[in-house]
Amino acid sequence: MEKMPVHPRLYRRGAVYYHRAAIPVDIADTYPKTEETFSLRTSDHREAVKRVRVAAAEVDRRFDEHRRRLAQAKEPMVEELSDLTIKQIGRMYYAYRLEEDEEVRLRGFGEKPKETIFIPPDMPLEDINALVAGRLERRDTFEERTAVVVEAEEDTRHNYARGKLDSFYMDEALEVLKWNGVDIRLNPNSPSLRKLARELQAAAIKAYKAIQERNTGEVIETPRIALAPIAPAAVPLLSQALKEWIAEKSRTSWVDKTKYEHEVWTAHFLTIAGDKPISAYGKADGRAFKAMLMKLPANWNKFDALRKLPIDQAAERAAELGMPSMSDRNVNKLLGFVGSFWRWAAKNYDECPPNPFLGLDITIKQLARDERDPFTQDELQAMFSSPIFTGCKSLSHWKEPGQLVPRDAGIFWVPLISLFTGARAGEVIQLYVDDVRLEDGVHYLDINRDGEDKRLKNASSRRRIPINETLVAIGLLDHVEVRRKQGERRLFPDLEMGADGYYSSPFSKHFSRFLDSVGIKRRTNAFHSFRHSFEDACRNTGIPDGVMDALQGHSQQGMKGRYGKGYALKVLAEEMGKLRYDGLDLSHLVPPKDSGETS
Repeated sequence: MEKMPVHPRLYRRGAVYYHRAAIPVDIADTYPKTEETFSLRTSDHREAVKRVRVAAAEVDRRFDEHRRRLAQAKEPMVEELSDLTIKQIGRMYYAYRLEEDEEVRLRGFGEKPKETIFIPPDMPLEDINALVAGRLERRDTFEERTAVVVEAEEDTRHNYARGKLDSFYMDEALEVLKWNGVDIRLNPNSPSLRKLARELQAAAIKAYKAIQERNTGEVIETPRIALAPIAPAAVPLLSQALKEWIAEKSRTSWVDKTKYEHEVWTAHFLTIAGDKPISAYGKADGRAFKAMLMKLPANWNKFDALRKLPIDQAAERAAELGMPSMSDRNVNKLLGFVGSFWRWAAKNYDECPPNPFLGLDITIKQLARDERDPFTQDELQAMFSSPIFTGCKSLSHWKEPGQLVPRDAGIFWVPLISLFTGARAGEVIQLYVDDVRLEDGVHYLDINRDGEDKRLKNASSRRRIPINETLVAIGLLDHVEVRRKQGERRLFPDLEMGADGYYSSPFSKHFSRFLDSVGIKRRTNAFHSFRHSFEDACRNTGIPDGVMDALQGHSQQGMKGRYGKGYALKVLAEEMGKLRYDGLDLSHLVPPKDSGETS
């Protein structure tokens, strides 16, 4: 073999040029070959120089890959893959299959060769092989390629449906674990290997379907996905840290709905950013998640075109279809769910990077106080002059005028109680009969979470609220006594809990319909507007801000919030006695003496 001076690895054997390189000393003992020698498949010197440079770079990459594998082999084996990691590798494999298909299309589909190749009788066998490889290289026709895909999909679906794993996907599972961006040394006896192989089957089925759609002219994008290696033992994966965070918060402060929201959206962040060591995340991950949210519609999984797609693909598809995205305020809310984990992580892990979501909130010009307006005097009068409060046809036909004033129903009392206490809907609806108490001559509502079905927003929400004389006049204490005699535990047993574990959810929907029926529904009013109305009434009647905060369950700031139990009940009652709504006439709600609860 003749060495050529232009490149140290360029050699010529007969008429054909070759690449030839010795194995580096540091890997010579473990490398599977004694040298990297192969034909460049050309007899043209100028072309050979171009090809040897490309080949040399590829061989150097193989050497580096071998070194990386040697280093990886010294690390302890991973015994099990998390479900999130398996899913992420499956998505990576799906992208690989589509990328492979795209490369086939870029090369173009071929036709069967018709040319005759002349081979001299004295040409060496090696040269013949090189010429045949170079000149007879043939690409599948479109029809042949389509047939292969159809057959492969049928076989894979058949096996997947029956839970069968052939050797191909087991081998593929072992191979993908070696990919750059995966780099996982999994124990070959790990049960995760079969899980991964089945995930690759599923990814292949999805890829085959996408390829067939491409065959009909559909534009199917190849996802761009990156996956980081399994973390060293000292730095936890995000998936593991999230489990610890959720477990801690569930023990200390979260209610079921809060837990569900944080679990769902941190899981979506894992889908977008991948399951990496917590030290590997940065602003780019936060920006990518924010960019996805800004394309995603509210309630995206209720749309037929989106619900079966991974969330990142759903966002892209929604943008393609021109679907309206969720509000900026909602984007900020979801960023907050994920960002709260990183604030916790910074306190618990030395390896935690700066919060990837810090400063990513979208600036909202509107002030927080303006998110929900208080009800106007006219709106309050319209509300409490509607059929529910003056006489309706029945509980199921509460919009229609009639003779029934449902004084024993939650839909009658809950708005009134909130108007004169500033309490949240859920806080009122979940009241027990025993939560209406008497102390030192003061009747009050004890807002607490002493019951499996009770929820409070935070610790400061636990409080005592004196009952305003207007509620007494309308008959609230009489209603309590009736429920007590009936042996009822709850004050409003007719109001049921929603599927999410909150009493307020179904009632909020009813109240929205109620406002609409009265003709006063606006974008900026809702049941929460009662709290703002109560605040305004407190200020207008001279109730101090500190007392108002105590009545509403707002946390006290500074040293005064750290010591003592707050205001005495008598002080709260004296201030509550000042409360009134100027211009609001509720005299028609005061029942005549000796009347029953239900008119």
